[in-house]
Amino acid sequence: MNQELHDFFTKDHRRLESILDSAIADLSNIDMDLYSQFRVGLLTHIKMEEKIFFLAAQKANNNVPLPFAPQLRLEHGAITALLVPSPTLEIVKVLMHVLDIHDEVEEKHGGMYEACEKLTHHETQALLDQLRAVTPVPVHPHNDAPIALEAAKRALLRAGYDYDALVS
Repeated sequence: MNQELHDFFTKDHRRLESILDSAIADLSNIDMDLYSQFRVGLLTHIKMEEKIFFLAAQKANNNVPLPFAPQLRLEHGAITALLVPSPTLEIVKVLMHVLDIHDEVEEKHGGMYEACEKLTHHETQALLDQLRAVTPVPVHPHNDAPIALEAAKRALLRAGYDYDALVS
């Protein structure tokens, strides 16, 4: 099977991981410029999955969402919510934990990317063209009001993660 789309997204996962790793190389001083690149990159990655790749697969599947889709959508919401407050060591720890599990579900043999690619194999080049044309997601400044972190914790719970348990 052709894996161009799988490879496209997996390569982007590694790129984003590298940016985050560089941003947190000094845990006492997160590099906010790099973290900003990571934040925009991750939100753009989610946009590509949700608005193009997963949607194309669902359309090819008689408009029925794929089995992994509901959980991945909940995780996308939780990840997005974690990017609202300024990064702290706790937030980054939780974010990395969720991303590790999330990316594995997408990348593994029989995972979301493989399922989507099978359904959309006849439109690989058109999808790649659309993905490469996606513009970066505009972001607002971080919101450090307590309600922002509380919203992220609720989004995590909906996705099956307990923020407080993960940071303890």
